Amino acid sequence: MPPSSHGSQPPGTILTQGPYVGFDSNDYPGDEKLPTLHRHFAFVGYWLNNPPGEYHNGWVGKREVLVRNGFGFLVLANGRIESEIKRAKRSGTSPATLGAQDAMAAIVAAHRDNFVTGTIIFLDQEEGGRLTDDQSAYLLAWTETVASKSGYLPGVYASGQPVSDGPAKTITTVQHIREQVTSQHLHEITIFVYQDACPPANGCSLQPPSLSASGTPEIAAWQYAQSPRRKAITAACSKTYAADGNCYAADLPQLPLDLSVSGSADPSHGR
Repeated sequence: MPPSSHGSQPPGTILTQGPYVGFDSNDYPGDEKLPTLHRHFAFVGYWLNNPPGEYHNGWVGKREVLVRNGFGFLVLANGRIESEIKRAKRSGTSPATLGAQDAMAAIVAAHRDNFVTGTIIFLDQEEGGRLTDDQSAYLLAWTETVASKSGYLPGVYASGQPVSDGPAKTITTVQHIREQVTSQHLHEITIFVYQDACPPANGCSLQPPSLSASGTPEIAAWQYAQSPRRKAITAACSKTYAADGNCYAADLPQLPLDLSVSGSADPSHGR
């Protein structure tokens, strides 16, 4: 990975010149690695609950040490995949009820970790394409609950990867979400988009693509590299990734990272 232009910054410095590169990882990297990470990254993805596929959340209680090391935040709440939503529905919990319950849990977790009023919490919508009715009911109940029952603001992490949506038509998850927000006159949702296909992404690089190149307008951040890489859509930038398919900072070769770019050093306004 190429060297960062932020490398001369002392630990704890808040970066003031964009564009800003951030990282997220299911695993908390450890307090001792934060100064090294801050040489490259302005912000971090901060999980309020267990990250996808995990049974433990090492990020709990780490907001203050991250602030002391100069980081801004993308505050993340892991949502439910469709099979979980359907399982709850079969047990008598509607998708909307489940979404509202999970939103309240995220609000409690954000308070627990002292995130300030006005912080944007991004619901992690892992599955891409057009949402099913159950997925939509869950997601929009979550965002409406955050908007109406807390001092926080709703955001969603969702796909900007176009997929087939009928003859000669495509759609992205973000487009579908925005269509529903508009048609139902719901609260505005801030978008953290993932689109790691090369192009428009340039792979595992600390020299990020322009935010405007993501293909999704009006976004807070763009995740342009994932670990491990998705081989079907990253062949053109495969050499930027390590041999095992992951993305690493050169001086932290044991920590797989996802990379994002933003026009803000604190995309969630969580400092």
